[in-house]
Amino acid sequence: MSSLLLRPVATQVFVQACMSGVRMAAPLLALRLGYSPAAVGLLLALFALSQVFLAIPAGRYTDRVGLRAPVRWAVATAVGGAALALAWPVFPVLCAAALLTGGANGVVSIALQRHVGRAARDAADLRRVFSWLAMGPALANFLGPLAAGLLIDAGGFRAAFAVLALMPLAGWWCVRGVREDLPAPADPALAVARPPASAAMGWAGPDTSLGLLRNTHFRRLLLVNVCLSACWDVHTFVVPLLGHERHISASVIGMILGAFAVAATAIRLLIPLIADRLHERTVIAGAIGATALLFAAYPLMRDPVGMGFCSVLLGLVLGSVQPMVMSLLHQITPHDRHGQALGLRLMIMNASSVAMPVLFGALGAVVGVAGVFWVVGAAVGSAWRMATRLQSGGEAAAHLSPPP
Repeated sequence: MSSLLLRPVATQVFVQACMSGVRMAAPLLALRLGYSPAAVGLLLALFALSQVFLAIPAGRYTDRVGLRAPVRWAVATAVGGAALALAWPVFPVLCAAALLTGGANGVVSIALQRHVGRAARDAADLRRVFSWLAMGPALANFLGPLAAGLLIDAGGFRAAFAVLALMPLAGWWCVRGVREDLPAPADPALAVARPPASAAMGWAGPDTSLGLLRNTHFRRLLLVNVCLSACWDVHTFVVPLLGHERHISASVIGMILGAFAVAATAIRLLIPLIADRLHERTVIAGAIGATALLFAAYPLMRDPVGMGFCSVLLGLVLGSVQPMVMSLLHQITPHDRHGQALGLRLMIMNASSVAMPVLFGALGAVVGVAGVFWVVGAAVGSAWRMATRLQSGGEAAAHLSPPP
């Protein structure tokens, strides 16, 4: 990993570790204060809800000013959220901390994804850099909760919130020396989305974030991304229910979910080594087909070993998707609207994460826990043909005639 990429990854790790640590500590504190599980569920939803509303404005802001200004504001917001929880550890303030740290993490993600995408030299480099960047959330989701748990046991909740408030400052130290003026990509496939070719790719229309949805290639990519993101959510949501139904212990259920996370991380470590031999459309279409088959087989596994095997395979499949989606997104969107595209994607992904657990719960009440796997698997499998029609920037430009 080059120093150009190491600093952004480190920044994302520190800011997201703050958010994930608060996301672990705040519900525990709320439960100790006597609040109900329903109140805790609301508190957890606020971490994603703030990103739904901030994502598009944050994307437009990063397109205007670049990397460091959005990260600086996000770091200050994350520090403020954790510091509020430190100063006033009561439920309303914990809700405010959830909104602030969740929103800050979303802004940092958009700014860093836009920056590293513009630093890529060619399509293979896009796949490589986004695989490395995808390691940041995995490390952060390990570091933040672990640090929070150890600090809570050693010194209480205030000690945990104090250390979590310092983590984003380390992220700002990492990013403050990153250069903003990046060279233009050498591969024409990454430059085709720049004017004047953007009109030929179907980007003529309102210069708004929602106007991006008028483009067929972008809309198709988002739909495929939502389908595969729902599979990630359904696995996290349904496996504990399935394990409880089969009288599997909590520790074993945790190991099954942990195997999924380890596999998803491992595939992202492998992708940079073979990026030159991969094609985004092939990987995404293959992931959809494999996910549909695994979702069909998962409920048939009656013992923890079989469920763990399916979990590992599913982690390998779904873990490969995000770098491919981010690579295509940067290839097919106009160069000066990458931030808006990333913001729109983040808004839709977080809205999905808020709504999906409710939908899965209602679906499970009708068709049963195993039925959720089969229904969602069938729905995802139906998106396979759409995935085979995904195009890179160069392919999209080649198949569209320039305007008269």
